Amino acid sequence: MASKLAVVVLAAGKGTRMKSSLPKVLHPLGGRSLVECVLDSLRDVSPTHRLVVVGYEAEKVKAALSHIPDLTFVPQTEQLGTGHAVQQVIPHLADFDGDVLVLNGDVPLLRPSTLRHMLDMHQTKQNEATLLTAQFMDPTGYGRVFCNDDNVVTEIIEHRDCTEAQRQNRRINAGVYCFQWSALGKILPHLKSENDQQEYYLTDVVKDLSPVRAVDVDDAQEIQGINNRIQLAEAYSILQDRIKDEWMTAGVTFIEPDSTTVDTTVRIEPDVIIEPQTHLRGATVIGSGSRIGPGCLIENTTIGRDVTVLYSTLSDSQVGDNVRVGPYAHLRGQAVVGDNCRIGNFVEIKKSTLGNQVNVAHLSYLGDATLGNQVNVGAGTITANYDGVKKHPTVIGDRTKTGSNSVFVAPVTVGEDVTVGAGSVVTKDVDDDSLVVARAKQTTFPGWRSKRYSTTDDKPSQ
Repeated sequence: MASKLAVVVLAAGKGTRMKSSLPKVLHPLGGRSLVECVLDSLRDVSPTHRLVVVGYEAEKVKAALSHIPDLTFVPQTEQLGTGHAVQQVIPHLADFDGDVLVLNGDVPLLRPSTLRHMLDMHQTKQNEATLLTAQFMDPTGYGRVFCNDDNVVTEIIEHRDCTEAQRQNRRINAGVYCFQWSALGKILPHLKSENDQQEYYLTDVVKDLSPVRAVDVDDAQEIQGINNRIQLAEAYSILQDRIKDEWMTAGVTFIEPDSTTVDTTVRIEPDVIIEPQTHLRGATVIGSGSRIGPGCLIENTTIGRDVTVLYSTLSDSQVGDNVRVGPYAHLRGQAVVGDNCRIGNFVEIKKSTLGNQVNVAHLSYLGDATLGNQVNVGAGTITANYDGVKKHPTVIGDRTKTGSNSVFVAPVTVGEDVTVGAGSVVTKDVDDDSLVVARAKQTTFPGWRSKRYSTTDDKPSQ
């Protein structure tokens, strides 16, 4: 039977070098915060306990993670090193008998398969401790790990405490550990801060545990930590390459991957084509056969199958199958578009529901509106939904046609099979099967000319 597993995520630091009032672990990376990325990497190891050590702006961190179930937050009021942070979880694991995986909340690129492999090695070799390590060409700033030929760790020394000769060792400590809790729990209370930083290093427990082994990660990019905005940008670039490679392997075409960004939270079906300069954000889903871009921003939006979106922005909305959107359309605020619709250039739809086969070809605004099936919206149609205090609804029935430059002053309901004359301002409800014309009568004055031009010679030049 597999050993129980507790995971401790260290997320108490401020992150001074980020130059931000936001705790470092809450900085976003590809649609999730850094600490959320770390928690997501646990999906292959199935921990029974997940403890997050919080300190700086602890309430913000708790609030940001409140949507994740079964987290235990452990306060660390003073940040006195990794050893001190793990000491704070002792009361929470008093009756625990299993392994403890320790992760840093600012190391967001770990693959779930890497943690699974590390845990398997730890349990197979019956190590009291296992360290994730990597071979760096330039290990400056990282603690060095010294091993024998069987990868048994003999010593770990922080970079600042290494001699010049010891700094030639390229095996670095990734800051990811797995311990037998029964062994670690006996040593943790006795850690000392005998170093130039006066901190309690978790690595100091290694000398009192046996065996301790190092497991080298295949891809050293996985253990990259985030200490400043430059490293955050580098991590984002690495993550983007991973995401797009995975989707292309799964049958998605990226015409120009380097100009496109995709959040980790996005889902794309096979045979989707993503054109250049397109950015997919949040909980976005793209259906099979759709073509998105170029020049689109899609955020928290579900797009159906065989949809074309060109040079447009869609957020918090839903689009059915076989829909054409754009160029230069804007869907936002829970806009819902049915199947086989046309949303044309310079059309904005906000918090409105459109039925099937609706045509809004150009230059229109629909806000707080409900349209039935087969409605044709003429160019320049507007729902005047705001009276200065409240938003009001407009309802337009099936097969109704609005003339160009129509205005619907909400609240107003227009029935089915209605034709609205061009330039009408509709302020009252309209019954089914009606023609409505609501505009001032045209008045023409023959022979009239502005007094400014009394003779033909005075006309302005063309």
